[in-house]
Amino acid sequence: MTVAELGARRGARRRLSAALFRRPWARLALLLGPPLGWMLLVYLGALASLLVTAFWRLDPLTSTVQQEWGLQNFRTLLQDPVYRTITLRTVGMAAAVTVADVALAFPIAYHIARVASPRTRQALLLAVVMPLWSNYLVRVFAWKTILQGQGIADWLFTHLLRLPDVHLAATNWAVGITFCYLWLPYVILPIATALERLPSSYLEASADLGARARTTFRRIVLPLAFPGVVAGSIFSFSLTLGDYITPTLVGKGFFIGNAIYNYVGLASNLPLAAAFAVVPIAIMGAYLAVAKRLGAFEAL
Repeated sequence: MTVAELGARRGARRRLSAALFRRPWARLALLLGPPLGWMLLVYLGALASLLVTAFWRLDPLTSTVQQEWGLQNFRTLLQDPVYRTITLRTVGMAAAVTVADVALAFPIAYHIARVASPRTRQALLLAVVMPLWSNYLVRVFAWKTILQGQGIADWLFTHLLRLPDVHLAATNWAVGITFCYLWLPYVILPIATALERLPSSYLEASADLGARARTTFRRIVLPLAFPGVVAGSIFSFSLTLGDYITPTLVGKGFFIGNAIYNYVGLASNLPLAAAFAVVPIAIMGAYLAVAKRLGAFEAL
């Protein structure tokens, strides 16, 4: 390479650097463009493939997928009461887990954000995040061991609470308890972040004006922490809605994820599985639309 060519390359690099320095949006586009483009391509491509497959049908004689467009899979989901039962069970479980996690997470998050000292806050945050460092299956199997017959839960109900007829093994209660444990950190962290942003002057002004703790919580703390509550509820609701491993290992009832898994694997009915997979997507779309209408995303 000659001196002239080397100088020309250095000059081009300097001009490019100067142009990027004057245009921050161009630097951001070059930095985030490739990964975001790849993610959108993969995600949107998979979603488009899912939606297209949902309109195909399975030949009952040859068990092969026929690329013939129709709404027969969606009619099956609407007309068969089994699928409605599975959907209602899944949505009910997701809602119950979300309410329970928010109820458990709020006092913990409030203590972390407003009460604990800096050193205690770090220890509590570490305790909240630490379960996420272990494998998902390890945590599920741990709760399966706790809730199984003759396990710790049975011993607790039989010997301490004097309830020998209560058994949680392979029940929806066991599934719900496991879900609550799994998603609790995802609910605590957004609520703690929202409460940490709450100005202390608001609470002091409320106390100076004679408001009781209950009134302060209802009119100041809860409205300002609502975006964090919504963010945490989105995590717990969506993760419960699509999970199929926990119901398979801990419980016996069928949920949407289990049904889709069986149709993809055992029944080899990919079109019906794709149509059923559209159901949680539609439910989450409606959930997010309601949250946006309530103004929960404006402060996030």
